[in-house]
Amino acid sequence: MMLRFAILSIILFLVTMFAPAQETRTSADTTETPTNEQIRTLIRQAAEKDIENDKKQRDYTYIQREEEHKLDGKGRLKSAEIRSYEIMVLFEEPVRKLIARDDKPLAEKDARKEDEKIEKIIDKRKNESEEDRKKRLQKQEKDREEARAFVKEIADAYNFRLAGTEEWEGRSTYVIDADPRPGFEPHMKDAKFLPKFRFRVWLDKTEMQWVKLDIQCIDTVSVGLFLARLHKGSNIQIEQTRINDEVWLPKHVALKLDARVALLKGFNISEDVTYHDYQKFRAETKIVPVGEVQESH
Repeated sequence: MMLRFAILSIILFLVTMFAPAQETRTSADTTETPTNEQIRTLIRQAAEKDIENDKKQRDYTYIQREEEHKLDGKGRLKSAEIRSYEIMVLFEEPVRKLIARDDKPLAEKDARKEDEKIEKIIDKRKNESEEDRKKRLQKQEKDREEARAFVKEIADAYNFRLAGTEEWEGRSTYVIDADPRPGFEPHMKDAKFLPKFRFRVWLDKTEMQWVKLDIQCIDTVSVGLFLARLHKGSNIQIEQTRINDEVWLPKHVALKLDARVALLKGFNISEDVTYHDYQKFRAETKIVPVGEVQESH
C-alpha cells in the first residue's frame, strides 16, 4: 500500500478518516538529524521499496476484513456492515472472494455463487490469447512505472521535518512530518491533489521502510465539477507489518469519510480494515479456484 494508494484512496474512492492527527510521543534525536534533502531521499527509497513489497505480496494469500460504519449528520450510527474476503492470486493478478458477512460464513447458496464467479475468472484467463496476456502484463508494468513517477512527485511536493524517533512494535523508527511545499508544480494529473494533504510517516531506521502513515486532508478536494467533494479534516491511517522476515505488508487501515457525492447530501463513513493469516505459496501453485482483486461480486 503505497503513498499513492493512500492518497488516491482518499481522493478517488472517498474512503477517509475524520480525526485530528494523534499525539505522537517522540524523543528528540540529537545524534541523528537528517536534513530535509536527506529525508526526501529516504522517502523516495521507502516508496521504491513499497513497490517491491507490492510485487512480493502477490506470493501470499491472506484474509481482508472490512468493517464499515455509516453515520448521520450528527455522527450517530445509521448502519454497519462487515465483510471478509479471501485474497489470492490468479494469473499474475490479485483477486478477492467474499467468504463472510458480519463475521459469519456465507450461506451455502451464496458461497457457491462466489465459487462460480471465481471459476469464470479462471476460465477467462485460461482462454486468454497470448496477445491479450501480453497487453495485460504491459498495463501492469505501466501502472508500476506511473507509481514510481508519482513517488518522485510526492518527494518533491513536500517539505520534510524530523519530528523525533519512536519505538514502533519493537523497532526503532524516524518520525517525519511532511507539509506541502509552496510553489510545487505537479507533472502528473494525480499529483495536483498533493498540496491538499499533509502526512506523518514512521520510517524503520534499519530497513528504511515505512511502517505507519497518518495522512490528513487540509483543504477541500473536488473531483470533477460535480462528482465528489472531500472535506477538510478527513484522514487515513495505515500500518504495515513484517512478514516472514522478507516483506512488509498491510496490517491495518483506519479511515473516516466526510464528503459529498454529486449533488447529494453530505455523508460520513468510517471504515476499519484488517489483514491477517498471510500464507506464502509456491509460484507454480498460483492457479487455484479462488478469488482475485478483481471484484468477485
